[in-house]
Amino acid sequence: MSARTEGGSTSQARSRLVDTATRIFYTEGIHSVGVDRIIAEAQVTRATLYRHFKGKEELILAYLQQADHGIRAQVAAARAEGGPAADTVRAVARSIAGSIQYSGFRGCAFLNAVAEYPDPAHPVHQAVLAHRQWFLETVTQLLAQACCTPADEAGRHFVMLRDGAMAAGCLFDPALISETFLHGVEGILSARTASVPESGPEPAPEA
Repeated sequence: MSARTEGGSTSQARSRLVDTATRIFYTEGIHSVGVDRIIAEAQVTRATLYRHFKGKEELILAYLQQADHGIRAQVAAARAEGGPAADTVRAVARSIAGSIQYSGFRGCAFLNAVAEYPDPAHPVHQAVLAHRQWFLETVTQLLAQACCTPADEAGRHFVMLRDGAMAAGCLFDPALISETFLHGVEGILSARTASVPESGPEPAPEA
């Protein structure tokens, strides 16, 4: 069976492989899923798989890349709204809350993957770190534009809240977790943008 008779062009076959791997890896984990099952459910041949990927590891990296692209698109959409920086932060937070309330939510794809690949030198672990560094830098930049100070601390706070919400969202009521997360983000924005009075004694009132 040629790549074209498998249901379209070779690019379509690759997309089916990545989409199938994404669905199964996310819902069932990575180590527990073999390439034979992905081949069967994607309805391609083994030769087609190895035409596009050297092995399972490259398929895993493609899965994480697709997840990365999805999150980058959410941030880009939030920025495209063109509102103040604080509203962009809120829009990013709402997109996270929306994903938590999705019926098929199984936590953060990147945190799930790194739990299965704890070796810092492994390419999968490195891909997770690269994504998280981008996300932290992006959120920190947005918070700096929203006049949150210190922005580095605010960015770390946002990511920590996000990680906690993603972990709790598949264990408890997703709506409640989302509401709590959004409330926490508002707390970051209000606390970090509050005006801080200059130090020094207040002048004595005139007699």
